[in-house]
Amino acid sequence: MLEFAVAVSRLFEIAGIAVIILGTLLAIARFGRGLFGGGSPFADDGHDLVPAFRKTLGRSILTGLELLVAADIIRTVSVEPTLASIVVLGGIVLIRTFLSFSLEVEIDGKWPWQQRPSETKN
Repeated sequence: MLEFAVAVSRLFEIAGIAVIILGTLLAIARFGRGLFGGGSPFADDGHDLVPAFRKTLGRSILTGLELLVAADIIRTVSVEPTLASIVVLGGIVLIRTFLSFSLEVEIDGKWPWQQRPSETKN
C-alpha cells in the first residue's frame, strides 16, 4: 500500500509540473499569436496581450501548485508521519498557500474570498 501511495504522489507531482509547463507554453503561444497576428502588447482596443498572458500563466501556476500540495499531503500521510514531516508539510502548505493567494490577487485583483462585482446583491 505504501508503494502505491508513493507512486500516486509522484503522479501528482508529475501532473503539477506538466500543468505548469504546458500552461506556460500555452500562454507564450497565445501571446505570440496575438503579437504576430497584428496585435500590440498594449492595444488601445482593450485587448491587452500582456494581462491575458499573465492570467493564463498565473492560472497554470495555481493549478500546478494545487497538484504539488496534493502530492505532498499524500506522501506525508502515506509514509509513517512524524512530527518533523508534519511540520515540514505545514511549512510547504503555508508557503504554497501564500503563493496561491498572491497569484490570485495578481490575476483577479481581489482576494479569493471576495465576490466579483457581478456576484454582489443589490
